[in-house]
Amino acid sequence: MYIRKVIIKNYKCFYGSFELELNKGMNIIVGPNEAGKSTILEAINLALSGIIHGKYLQYELTQFLFNNRAVCEYLASLKSEQPLDPPEILIELFFEIEDESLAARFEGTGNSLREKASGVQFRVKFNDRYQEHYSIMLGSNDDINSLPIEFYDYYWSTFARNTDITPRQIPIKAAFIDSSNNRLRSGSDVYISKMIHDYLTDEQKIQISQSYRKLKENFIADAPIDRINNLLEQEKLSNKKIELSVDMSTRDAWESSITTYLDEIPFSNIGRGEQCLIKTKLALRHRKALEASLLLLEEPENHLSYGKLNELLRYIEENSCGKQVIVSTHSSFVANKLGLENLILINVCNDTGERRKTRFGDLKEDTCRFFAKLAGYDTLRLILCDRPILVEGPSDELIVQKAYMKYHNGRLPIQDNIDVISVGTSFLRFLEIAQKLEKHVVIVTDNDRKYNEIQEKYSSINNITLCVSKDEKAYTLELQVARANRRNLGHLRSILGIPTDKYQDESAIAEYMIKNKVESAWKIFESDIDIEFPQYILKAVGVGNGNGEE
Repeated sequence: MYIRKVIIKNYKCFYGSFELELNKGMNIIVGPNEAGKSTILEAINLALSGIIHGKYLQYELTQFLFNNRAVCEYLASLKSEQPLDPPEILIELFFEIEDESLAARFEGTGNSLREKASGVQFRVKFNDRYQEHYSIMLGSNDDINSLPIEFYDYYWSTFARNTDITPRQIPIKAAFIDSSNNRLRSGSDVYISKMIHDYLTDEQKIQISQSYRKLKENFIADAPIDRINNLLEQEKLSNKKIELSVDMSTRDAWESSITTYLDEIPFSNIGRGEQCLIKTKLALRHRKALEASLLLLEEPENHLSYGKLNELLRYIEENSCGKQVIVSTHSSFVANKLGLENLILINVCNDTGERRKTRFGDLKEDTCRFFAKLAGYDTLRLILCDRPILVEGPSDELIVQKAYMKYHNGRLPIQDNIDVISVGTSFLRFLEIAQKLEKHVVIVTDNDRKYNEIQEKYSSINNITLCVSKDEKAYTLELQVARANRRNLGHLRSILGIPTDKYQDESAIAEYMIKNKVESAWKIFESDIDIEFPQYILKAVGVGNGNGEE
């Protein structure tokens, strides 16, 4: 069984109703900061468990869980003749359940779409039993500047309209793994303590509790402690007995006192990357995760080196068989390794603030396989930027950026939301992704003495600006730069730091640059000396049409 669709309304950044279809297996949610990636995972976990930030909602219920725009509209309406009802949070999970008898218990039209389906509805809303108190509050002369959260409660119901349901009865169980969460309690990490607790059997917990009690007995019996307790008794500080001991006030007191160690170092003091790896592995293997049909992974790349991240992703793939997985990430490496066909882009409309989603399920299989095997490509940079300029390598990237700075008041392209990305010879792979987004792409490439072939290669692709020189004699970037500056080669020689007697003409300078590609491009990028740029480079940065012969 799995969640096939989620609807979120007025929860945090989601104003109004947001609907998202989910895959049965892997789902990778990407998007810019504050698009709502983490909020989607958090909302799903909240609707399944009633838990947020590691605590039950009753202890974490605040106005700030509600969408700010919805709250502001409500507060503004209180000063009008037609006040709005207090806003509510709605989270609906639509299930796909193979067991027909189990599915029937959750099936009905009790959802916002009035669609016959199996699922649960979770609401945080005004409790009607406080209507009288609410009316008194509205009738007072006091200004109301915040949501009356004290009148709110939260409820579950099935789509069959059964309200007598708790998270324990919901058939889909989730393991929410947020490896970035690091709350300390008595020197121990709350997350790792909870994972250890879930990992142990009841018998093992009893054994630990008994050992902990023996620790108390040994502590009190220790001679120095006994002397200190006798001293406290002699002081007559109270009519009651005062002594130092070990806290045994609760059945599970050992949980808050026992610290996990790695190589004799407390867990909270080891590297954050190693913490993240262990937390995620433990969460995937503990009993709750083994029983769960859903894994929610919040930015698994946190604090991990390239090698450790690769190890973690392989572990996730090998241990998530038969489960639905929803991952939020900012990492191209994570997205590529787990499969671009599973990608869901969440972005925000600048005009309305509405959240939009784009899926990549129909990317060609060989394209997905290509990026999975060569996962170092920055696919998410293409997906998330406003305007991409694709170039072959780092030398092209530096020259394009320098040309842009010259004609745009010293600004780097990225400052104008333009990302210059080196893609090697994989232009068509990236263009397939861009076509899904209907995103215009600028391509900067050498002609390699194949100008007509290059034109033909890209002639059928829409939404691209192809920047390539017609001059097949100057078939590389370096030859083009030398030719563009042939009337003032002294500037170029000065930038490159090469002697006049050895590099007198443009062909010799070009040959030097070809042999020292990246170093030459870096010197040009860093220099304050002004040079000219080839026409096809100017076209790429929005200067001229690039049709002239270089």
